Amino acid sequence: MRLWVLLSLLLLQDALPHVIGQYAKNKHPKEPGENKIRPVNKKVKPKGPKMKERESADSSSKSQSILMQVMDKGHFQKLAATLSLSAGQSIELRCKGSNVTWSYPSYLDTFKDSRLSLKQLDRYGQLILTNSTAADTGEYSCWLQQCNGNKCRKDETKTGSTYIFFTDKEELFVPTPSYFEIVYLNPDKPAVIPCRVTTPSAKVTLHREFPAEEIETDGTNIIYDVKKGFVYQHPTSDHKGIVYCKAESQGAPQISIKYHLLYVEVPKGPPSTTIMASSNRAEVRDGIHVICTVLGEPDVDVNFSWQYPGQESERPVIIQNFWRLINRGTGHTTRISKSVLVIEDFEARDAGNYICIAQNLQGETTVATEVELN
Repeated sequence: MRLWVLLSLLLLQDALPHVIGQYAKNKHPKEPGENKIRPVNKKVKPKGPKMKERESADSSSKSQSILMQVMDKGHFQKLAATLSLSAGQSIELRCKGSNVTWSYPSYLDTFKDSRLSLKQLDRYGQLILTNSTAADTGEYSCWLQQCNGNKCRKDETKTGSTYIFFTDKEELFVPTPSYFEIVYLNPDKPAVIPCRVTTPSAKVTLHREFPAEEIETDGTNIIYDVKKGFVYQHPTSDHKGIVYCKAESQGAPQISIKYHLLYVEVPKGPPSTTIMASSNRAEVRDGIHVICTVLGEPDVDVNFSWQYPGQESERPVIIQNFWRLINRGTGHTTRISKSVLVIEDFEARDAGNYICIAQNLQGETTVATEVELN
């Protein structure tokens, strides 16, 4: 037995050189300069420029990279600029990041809609909208917040956005809470008639109520944006009046709510303010009132505050604020805002200066008048 094993080993030893040599003959001859093992100290040029070119080419889609839609069976889909879903469907969106802020149609906040759910998890923010309706049509976006202590700012490089159409044959126009809206035509900025549709393929036209006519959309001065509505690029007083939109899509046409277009032409800046007292001289027990008036843009709010002689002694006064729109007779509409301070029984301590401070987003104006005791 041992003799047999020894003979086998000797035979195998004789065969090995032949096998190895045969393997070497079958191996393809090495080409000049060929070397599959790269030296460790050899420097390889990075392919940086190609990456940069690719990044610049994809820069337009970078804002979409952190926003995804959750599909069936746990699959994810990156979202394009627009998305069409049927009304009634639910949708789940996710935005990658540990500190995500969301934006969505504002009425969902106004009515604190329970169909909308927002959650922040460890690695992503989540938005879920159930039982969608045509009114949910609009922009849905998210972005990361960069915080340093209590101060946070939007990270412009990490955002995502999509416009979702929730299509409904019965509701071609996105529903609104009112049946009539005012649109201000300002000569130095575009004006939007917001008759948005739920079906992006719908044919939409703009019409004037009186005289009854279709308003031509020339694509330059008046354009239609499916995400906004009709846009007057350079409003003039000729555009004022009452208009409505008409939409058609595989069925009977539908009519939008009516829009009252008011032309505005007032200077921008701090409030243009005047003050006047019912009388600058008063007897004891007289009733007086001081009126502070501001003329301004129809859609710009004005806040009033007062300083008056009896303020430190907590003199009881009545202050009423109100505003209304006025037509100046030249096709221009202006907002008149007033604050009225009333003293029902004048006393000696009420004599002095009455100061009104009117404030808007552009600044504040202070005016004063004096009331003396007779």
